[in-house]
Amino acid sequence: MTRSEGRAVDLPSLQRGQIRDPELSAALRKLELTVRRKLDGVLHGDYQGLIPGPGSEPGESRVYQPGDDVRRMDWSVTARTTTPHVRQMIADRELETWLVVDVSASLDFGTAGCEKRDLAVAAAAAVAFLNSGGGNRLGAVITNGDATKRVPALSGRLHEQEILRTIATMPKAPVGVRGDLAAAIDALRRPERRRGMAVVISDFLGPITWMKPLRAIAGRHEVLGIEVLDPRDVELPDVGEVILQDTESGVTREFTIDAQLREDFAKAAGAHRAEVARTLRRCGAPLLTLRTDRDWIADVVRFVANRRLALR
Repeated sequence: MTRSEGRAVDLPSLQRGQIRDPELSAALRKLELTVRRKLDGVLHGDYQGLIPGPGSEPGESRVYQPGDDVRRMDWSVTARTTTPHVRQMIADRELETWLVVDVSASLDFGTAGCEKRDLAVAAAAAVAFLNSGGGNRLGAVITNGDATKRVPALSGRLHEQEILRTIATMPKAPVGVRGDLAAAIDALRRPERRRGMAVVISDFLGPITWMKPLRAIAGRHEVLGIEVLDPRDVELPDVGEVILQDTESGVTREFTIDAQLREDFAKAAGAHRAEVARTLRRCGAPLLTLRTDRDWIADVVRFVANRRLALR
């Protein structure tokens, strides 16, 4: 199910369209072992999780770093030292984390080690492991644009496995059905929950209509965006005549991929990714990018290490 360096996640029963429970269970167990073996002992410390969870107890002040939440400015220390400071919070030990997992039609695609949907399952597994233990609870809202499933927030290894199974077995959306990430994020607002963490897993392709609900969530919870990409999302191969279909609109068109089209596509893709990053930043959410052609576990380790270094 996993390649040797964490480069891919392979759920063969899902890709064939036939969910054979014993095979899927074995695949998920192997994924769990891979994640735990690669991450256990590397990332655990004073704060467990992808990013330190929200806290209710004030801690020490430190110098402001670009990207810090301005709502945590320590104005008294700032005035006394004439240098901007933020107040650190002591992380709550019982953290409630909610996953918003977008498995719309654009994620049923991959040209490297795996499909983007498989990588979304891997990302969810990393979040589940890093935010597990200590009474922490994990819940999920999974959407394909056609249907939405909600898994309540509970604790325990069996519950984590159930969430991963639900994500992996979420039916593929019919051709022509667009994903609705904004509605999935907005679903976290009802009912009102205690302060916690929200992790949005998506390729973030398409119009950015999800900023308003995400800002509403970020006003109460810590938010993290996990972007799942394939090389073909950012660049086109030099293959000449091709017929392409947009699975979320059902539109099929014929293209001649030449140097000019490849350049225009790369510029448009880069501009969209930059806008996604800016939008998440406005919502106070860091962005972790995972790609089907890269070692996703190494990317997770690098992201968490950098975040913790910045917070120290």
